[in-house]
Amino acid sequence: MIVRIESADDPRVAEYTNLTDVALRARVEPENGIFLAESQNVIRRAVAAGHRVRSFLMAPRWLDSMADVISQARAFSGGSDVPVYVAPQEVLQGITVFNLHRGALATMHRPPLRTVEEVLAGARSGAGARRVVVLDDIVDHTNVGAAMRSAAALGVDAVLVTPRCADPLYRRSVRVSMGTVFQLPWTRIEPWPGGISLLRSLGFTVAALALSEDSVSLDELATDLPERLALVLGTEGDGLSRRTVEGADLVVRIPMDHGVDSLNVAAAGAVAFWATRVR
Repeated sequence: MIVRIESADDPRVAEYTNLTDVALRARVEPENGIFLAESQNVIRRAVAAGHRVRSFLMAPRWLDSMADVISQARAFSGGSDVPVYVAPQEVLQGITVFNLHRGALATMHRPPLRTVEEVLAGARSGAGARRVVVLDDIVDHTNVGAAMRSAAALGVDAVLVTPRCADPLYRRSVRVSMGTVFQLPWTRIEPWPGGISLLRSLGFTVAALALSEDSVSLDELATDLPERLALVLGTEGDGLSRRTVEGADLVVRIPMDHGVDSLNVAAAGAVAFWATRVR
Protein backbone atom coordinates (compact mmCIF):
# COMPACT_ATOMS: atom_id res chain seq x y z
CA MET A 1 0.00 0.00 0.00
CA ILE A 2 1.51 3.29 -1.16
CA VAL A 3 0.38 6.21 1.01
CA ARG A 4 1.01 9.77 -0.09
CA ILE A 5 1.98 12.14 2.73
CA GLU A 6 1.43 15.84 2.13
CA SER A 7 2.18 17.26 5.59
CA ALA A 8 4.86 16.72 8.23
CA ASP A 9 2.07 16.78 10.81
CA ASP A 10 0.35 13.71 9.38
CA PRO A 11 -0.20 11.38 12.39
CA ARG A 12 0.51 8.32 10.26
CA VAL A 13 4.22 9.22 10.21
CA ALA A 14 4.48 10.27 13.85
CA GLU A 15 7.02 7.51 14.55
CA TYR A 16 9.48 9.22 12.21
CA THR A 17 9.35 12.71 13.71
CA ASN A 18 12.09 14.49 15.64
CA LEU A 19 14.78 11.96 14.75
CA THR A 20 17.55 14.25 15.98
CA ASP A 21 16.19 14.30 19.54
CA VAL A 22 18.27 11.55 21.14
CA ALA A 23 16.56 11.65 24.53
CA LEU A 24 13.11 11.43 22.97
CA ARG A 25 13.93 8.63 20.57
CA ALA A 26 15.85 6.64 23.18
CA ARG A 27 12.78 6.75 25.39
CA VAL A 28 10.02 6.32 22.82
CA GLU A 29 11.50 3.59 20.63
CA PRO A 30 12.03 0.87 23.26
CA GLU A 31 8.75 1.69 25.03
CA ASN A 32 6.83 1.39 21.78
CA GLY A 33 8.70 -1.75 20.74
CA ILE A 34 10.18 -0.16 17.63
CA PHE A 35 13.48 0.93 16.16
CA LEU A 36 14.40 2.87 13.03
CA ALA A 37 16.60 1.77 10.15
CA GLU A 38 18.07 4.45 7.90
CA SER A 39 19.38 3.98 4.32
CA GLN A 40 18.74 1.30 1.74
CA ASN A 41 21.72 -0.83 2.74
CA VAL A 42 20.84 -0.84 6.43
CA ILE A 43 17.19 -1.68 5.74
CA ARG A 44 18.26 -4.50 3.43
CA ARG A 45 20.50 -5.99 6.12
CA ALA A 46 17.75 -5.72 8.71
CA VAL A 47 15.18 -7.44 6.50
CA ALA A 48 17.70 -10.09 5.43
CA ALA A 49 18.30 -10.83 9.13
CA GLY A 50 14.58 -11.45 9.60
CA HIS A 51 13.49 -8.19 11.25
CA ARG A 52 9.87 -7.25 10.57
CA VAL A 53 9.09 -3.86 9.04
CA ARG A 54 6.20 -1.78 10.37
CA SER A 55 6.36 0.87 7.64
CA PHE A 56 8.64 2.59 5.13
CA LEU A 57 9.18 6.31 4.49
CA MET A 58 10.84 7.59 1.33
CA ALA A 59 10.76 10.00 -1.59
CA PRO A 60 8.96 8.73 -4.73
CA ARG A 61 12.22 8.28 -6.65
CA TRP A 62 13.30 5.44 -4.35
CA LEU A 63 10.24 3.25 -4.93
CA ASP A 64 11.75 1.29 -7.81
CA SER A 65 15.08 0.54 -6.15
CA MET A 66 13.35 -0.49 -2.92
CA ALA A 67 10.65 -2.61 -4.59
CA ASP A 68 12.32 -5.95 -3.82
CA VAL A 69 12.86 -5.06 -0.15
CA ILE A 70 9.26 -3.91 0.18
CA SER A 71 8.07 -7.24 -1.27
CA GLN A 72 10.32 -9.18 1.07
CA ALA A 73 9.12 -7.18 4.07
CA ARG A 74 5.52 -7.92 3.19
CA ALA A 75 6.30 -11.62 2.85
CA PHE A 76 7.85 -11.61 6.34
CA SER A 77 4.65 -10.03 7.67
CA GLY A 78 2.60 -13.04 6.70
CA GLY A 79 1.12 -11.39 3.65
CA SER A 80 -0.28 -8.42 5.54
CA ASP A 81 0.32 -5.06 3.92
CA VAL A 82 3.20 -2.90 5.06
CA PRO A 83 2.49 0.77 4.37
CA VAL A 84 4.99 2.67 2.26
CA TYR A 85 4.74 6.38 3.05
CA VAL A 86 5.88 8.58 0.18
CA ALA A 87 6.40 12.32 0.46
CA PRO A 88 8.13 15.17 -1.40
CA GLN A 89 11.63 16.02 -0.22
CA GLU A 90 10.57 19.19 1.59
CA VAL A 91 7.90 17.27 3.54
CA LEU A 92 10.40 14.53 4.39
CA GLN A 93 12.78 17.11 5.76
CA GLY A 94 10.00 18.56 7.88
CA ILE A 95 9.22 15.11 9.28
CA THR A 96 12.76 13.96 10.02
CA VAL A 97 14.40 17.36 10.69
CA PHE A 98 17.32 16.45 8.46
CA ASN A 99 17.93 15.94 4.75
CA LEU A 100 16.97 12.36 4.00
CA HIS A 101 19.45 11.54 1.24
CA ARG A 102 20.18 7.86 1.89
CA GLY A 103 17.10 6.56 0.16
CA ALA A 104 14.64 5.52 2.82
CA LEU A 105 13.72 5.03 6.45
CA ALA A 106 11.82 2.17 8.00
CA THR A 107 10.27 1.60 11.40
CA MET A 108 10.76 -1.97 12.52
CA HIS A 109 9.49 -4.21 15.27
CA ARG A 110 12.01 -4.50 18.09
CA PRO A 111 12.71 -8.20 18.73
CA PRO A 112 12.58 -9.55 22.28
CA LEU A 113 15.99 -9.81 23.90
CA ARG A 114 17.37 -13.31 24.35
CA THR A 115 19.20 -14.43 27.45
CA VAL A 116 22.97 -14.28 27.62
CA GLU A 117 23.10 -18.08 27.64
CA GLU A 118 20.95 -18.29 24.49
CA VAL A 119 23.03 -15.73 22.60
CA LEU A 120 26.37 -17.29 23.48
CA ALA A 121 25.23 -20.85 22.83
CA GLY A 122 23.73 -19.92 19.46
CA ALA A 123 26.81 -18.10 18.12
CA ARG A 124 29.15 -19.68 15.56
CA SER A 125 26.23 -21.48 13.93
CA GLY A 126 25.34 -23.20 17.16
CA ALA A 127 28.87 -24.24 18.10
CA GLY A 128 29.00 -21.60 20.83
CA ALA A 129 30.80 -18.27 21.14
CA ARG A 130 34.56 -18.15 21.64
CA ARG A 131 35.09 -14.40 21.42
CA VAL A 132 32.70 -12.00 23.18
CA VAL A 133 32.84 -8.27 23.83
CA VAL A 134 31.08 -6.51 26.70
CA LEU A 135 30.26 -2.83 26.12
CA ASP A 136 30.20 -1.45 29.63
CA ASP A 137 28.12 1.74 30.02
CA ILE A 138 29.26 3.23 26.70
CA VAL A 139 26.89 6.17 26.35
CA ASP A 140 27.74 7.50 22.89
CA HIS A 141 25.62 5.87 20.18
CA THR A 142 28.33 6.49 17.58
CA ASN A 143 30.87 4.55 19.64
CA VAL A 144 28.42 1.69 20.15
CA GLY A 145 27.78 1.48 16.41
CA ALA A 146 31.49 1.67 15.56
CA ALA A 147 32.32 -1.02 18.11
CA MET A 148 29.59 -3.28 16.72
CA ARG A 149 30.92 -2.85 13.18
CA SER A 150 34.50 -3.65 14.23
CA ALA A 151 33.31 -6.62 16.24
CA ALA A 152 31.42 -8.04 13.28
CA ALA A 153 34.38 -7.53 10.94
CA LEU A 154 37.12 -8.81 13.26
CA GLY A 155 35.90 -12.15 14.50
CA VAL A 156 33.80 -11.37 17.59
CA ASP A 157 31.00 -13.90 17.96
CA ALA A 158 28.60 -11.92 20.17
CA VAL A 159 28.21 -8.59 21.95
CA LEU A 160 26.84 -8.04 25.45
CA VAL A 161 25.81 -4.58 26.63
CA THR A 162 25.47 -3.55 30.26
CA PRO A 163 22.26 -1.99 31.64
CA ARG A 164 23.35 1.65 31.17
CA CYS A 165 24.99 1.19 27.78
CA ALA A 166 23.47 3.09 24.85
CA ASP A 167 20.94 1.22 22.73
CA PRO A 168 22.55 -0.68 19.81
CA LEU A 169 19.25 -0.30 17.92
CA TYR A 170 19.13 3.48 18.21
CA ARG A 171 19.16 5.04 14.73
CA ARG A 172 22.70 6.46 14.92
CA SER A 173 24.11 3.23 16.34
CA VAL A 174 22.51 1.24 13.54
CA ARG A 175 23.72 3.66 10.87
CA VAL A 176 27.31 3.83 12.13
CA SER A 177 27.39 0.03 12.40
CA MET A 178 26.33 -0.10 8.72
CA GLY A 179 23.66 -2.57 9.75
CA THR A 180 26.10 -5.10 11.23
CA VAL A 181 24.11 -4.82 14.47
CA PHE A 182 21.60 -7.06 12.67
CA GLN A 183 24.22 -9.66 11.78
CA LEU A 184 25.98 -9.99 15.14
CA PRO A 185 24.15 -11.65 18.05
CA TRP A 186 23.78 -9.32 21.05
CA THR A 187 21.81 -8.88 24.23
CA ARG A 188 21.99 -7.13 27.58
CA ILE A 189 23.84 -8.62 30.53
CA GLU A 190 22.60 -7.70 33.99
CA PRO A 191 23.33 -7.12 36.72
CA TRP A 192 26.77 -5.75 36.03
CA PRO A 193 29.51 -6.29 37.07
CA GLY A 194 27.75 -9.21 38.74
CA GLY A 195 27.42 -10.76 35.27
CA ILE A 196 31.14 -11.48 35.27
CA SER A 197 30.45 -14.58 37.35
CA LEU A 198 27.95 -15.77 34.75
CA LEU A 199 30.53 -15.41 31.97
CA ARG A 200 33.09 -17.26 34.06
CA SER A 201 30.60 -20.08 34.72
CA LEU A 202 30.13 -20.40 30.95
CA GLY A 203 33.85 -20.96 30.50
CA PHE A 204 35.00 -17.45 29.59
CA THR A 205 38.14 -15.74 30.75
CA VAL A 206 37.11 -12.12 31.39
CA ALA A 207 39.68 -9.52 30.33
CA ALA A 208 39.17 -5.87 31.23
CA LEU A 209 40.82 -3.30 28.93
CA ALA A 210 42.19 -0.74 31.37
CA LEU A 211 45.34 0.91 32.65
CA SER A 212 46.57 -0.60 35.90
CA GLU A 213 49.84 -1.56 37.48
CA ASP A 214 49.12 -5.28 37.26
CA SER A 215 47.94 -5.23 33.63
CA VAL A 216 49.41 -7.43 30.92
CA SER A 217 50.03 -6.16 27.42
CA LEU A 218 47.72 -7.14 24.59
CA ASP A 219 50.75 -8.71 22.92
CA GLU A 220 51.19 -11.05 25.90
CA LEU A 221 47.53 -12.03 25.85
CA ALA A 222 47.66 -12.70 22.11
CA THR A 223 50.52 -15.20 22.50
CA ASP A 224 48.48 -17.44 24.81
CA LEU A 225 44.82 -16.89 24.09
CA PRO A 226 42.14 -18.58 26.22
CA GLU A 227 39.74 -20.89 24.40
CA ARG A 228 36.88 -18.56 25.36
CA LEU A 229 37.57 -14.87 25.92
CA ALA A 230 35.31 -11.97 26.92
CA LEU A 231 36.82 -8.50 26.40
CA VAL A 232 35.30 -5.69 28.46
CA LEU A 233 35.40 -2.11 27.08
CA GLY A 234 34.58 0.81 29.37
CA THR A 235 32.65 4.01 29.05
CA GLU A 236 34.08 7.15 27.45
CA GLY A 237 36.16 9.30 29.77
CA ASP A 238 36.07 7.31 33.00
CA GLY A 239 36.68 3.87 31.52
CA LEU A 240 35.84 0.77 33.55
CA SER A 241 34.72 0.97 37.16
CA ARG A 242 37.00 -0.28 39.92
CA ARG A 243 34.54 -3.11 40.68
CA THR A 244 34.63 -4.30 37.07
CA VAL A 245 38.43 -4.21 36.92
CA GLU A 246 38.76 -6.04 40.23
CA GLY A 247 36.19 -8.63 39.19
CA ALA A 248 37.89 -9.49 35.90
CA ASP A 249 40.29 -12.41 35.53
CA LEU A 250 42.96 -10.16 34.07
CA VAL A 251 43.52 -6.57 33.02
CA VAL A 252 44.87 -5.86 29.54
CA ARG A 253 46.51 -2.73 28.16
CA ILE A 254 47.29 -1.82 24.56
CA PRO A 255 50.99 -0.88 24.12
CA MET A 256 51.28 2.70 22.85
CA ASP A 257 53.94 5.15 21.68
CA HIS A 258 54.59 8.90 21.81
CA GLY A 259 53.20 9.32 25.31
CA VAL A 260 49.63 8.48 24.28
CA ASP A 261 47.90 6.69 27.16
CA SER A 262 44.58 5.68 25.62
CA LEU A 263 42.47 5.40 22.47
CA ASN A 264 38.86 6.12 21.67
CA VAL A 265 36.87 3.14 22.96
CA ALA A 266 35.79 2.03 19.49
CA ALA A 267 39.38 2.24 18.19
CA ALA A 268 40.70 0.35 21.22
CA GLY A 269 38.10 -2.30 20.65
CA ALA A 270 39.10 -2.77 17.02
CA VAL A 271 42.75 -3.24 18.01
CA ALA A 272 41.83 -5.79 20.69
CA PHE A 273 39.42 -7.68 18.43
CA TRP A 274 42.09 -8.05 15.75
CA ALA A 275 44.77 -9.19 18.17
CA THR A 276 42.55 -11.80 19.86
CA ARG A 277 40.67 -13.13 16.84
CA VAL A 278 40.38 -16.90 16.45
CA ARG A 279 42.94 -17.90 13.84
